Amino acid sequence: MDIEKGTPDQSFLSGYPSLAAFIASDRDQTTTIFKRFNRLAARYLLHLQSQLAELQAGQDELDRKDALSPLEVKQYSRNWAEFIRATDNDPHQKRRNELSDKIGERLKAYREALLYESQLASFPRPPKRTLEAFRFKFFDHGSGQPYPTLGARSRALFDDDDDLVVLKVQDRDRLTAFLQDHCSRMFRVEKDRDGIAYPSDQQIAQTVTILCILNAAALLVGTIVALYVISSEKTKLANVGILMNSRRSEVFAAAAGYAAVLVVFVSGNVGTQEKGR
Repeated sequence: MDIEKGTPDQSFLSGYPSLAAFIASDRDQTTTIFKRFNRLAARYLLHLQSQLAELQAGQDELDRKDALSPLEVKQYSRNWAEFIRATDNDPHQKRRNELSDKIGERLKAYREALLYESQLASFPRPPKRTLEAFRFKFFDHGSGQPYPTLGARSRALFDDDDDLVVLKVQDRDRLTAFLQDHCSRMFRVEKDRDGIAYPSDQQIAQTVTILCILNAAALLVGTIVALYVISSEKTKLANVGILMNSRRSEVFAAAAGYAAVLVVFVSGNVGTQEKGR
């Protein structure tokens, strides 16, 4: 996504309608940028953690009291059916049952929050150029009078780069990142919307694939030609040893594969010569 001058296809009411339309307009979904609220999430987890610590302490206290109770009461910690029946008449056991239910609710919320945070932590931050274009739209720079799309405290939602997340996880290798950051104008779609040019991630991916294939072929052919030009066997062996960074297991595997090919080649020549005789 890049900043360009263009004419919007359709006008939306400024605010949530226009921002939602802008986010949904990118077919590659690179504009699905939202705030993480890392500080709020961390505080919520800390609160749940402390609540569970208090609930656990309360349950331990009930266990200590039951340990000093008669044998009949101790049976409640071993027999679930008797424990449930005792909750009808025994306030102590009723309190224990209510505490168990509350622990279950808090523990479920705590672990779900941990899982959600774990998943969110794997989402990347938005690329710098995409974020610049997103802010260009959010602050309405194309109109000549910059003003945030959302008001009140929402105007600062996208100020902190480290607290933002993009939902579309992209495979950004160095070549892809270079083309997206410096050559995006070559891959933009035909139509610009809201002052933003939308490069096609599919076209960039195809270009990267073609360049990688050409590079791999050039390396392969270049290696063969270089070894062919060198006439000295010792020089060839020295070049291979110096330039090769493979592990020993890979070297042995390559040698075994080469030996297998030689066996097939030699056996084929022997069979041809015998038939010729």
